[in-house]
Amino acid sequence: MKEYINVIVDVAEGAQPPEYQSSGASGADVRAYLNDPIIVDGGASALIPTGIKVAIPEGYEIQVRPRSGMALKNMITVLNTPGTIDSDYRGEIGVIIINHGKEPFVIMPKMRIAQLVLAPVAHATFVAEKQLAMSTRGSGGFGHTGE
Repeated sequence: MKEYINVIVDVAEGAQPPEYQSSGASGADVRAYLNDPIIVDGGASALIPTGIKVAIPEGYEIQVRPRSGMALKNMITVLNTPGTIDSDYRGEIGVIIINHGKEPFVIMPKMRIAQLVLAPVAHATFVAEKQLAMSTRGSGGFGHTGE
């Protein structure tokens, strides 16, 4: 059974609110809020406005994630994946897009550029200790558990 959490959205004139593309979608697509196209050269990044602000309930965050089709077809993704929108942020949501391809990519006005996923957040109580409990892995770092 789905659980619905109210997220209040302030949508600028001409912008579109986030929207789920199917009944089983985890992420709601957001669109570029642009007057003119933006070209993102290969290897470059750009901050793309969405024209939306949100009031996320305390105890939740919104994660900004890439759209898989853009990543597969054009090597376009969200630079800081997943980006986090904290519950106390009230500014416009911007999406940092990076072009991992060699060819320029054009972000068109109203293009779906990313997806937003509402997720619960737990806060930790960080307790300082001089020695941590032992584990099987120990301090083995990157690649420690094999290929």
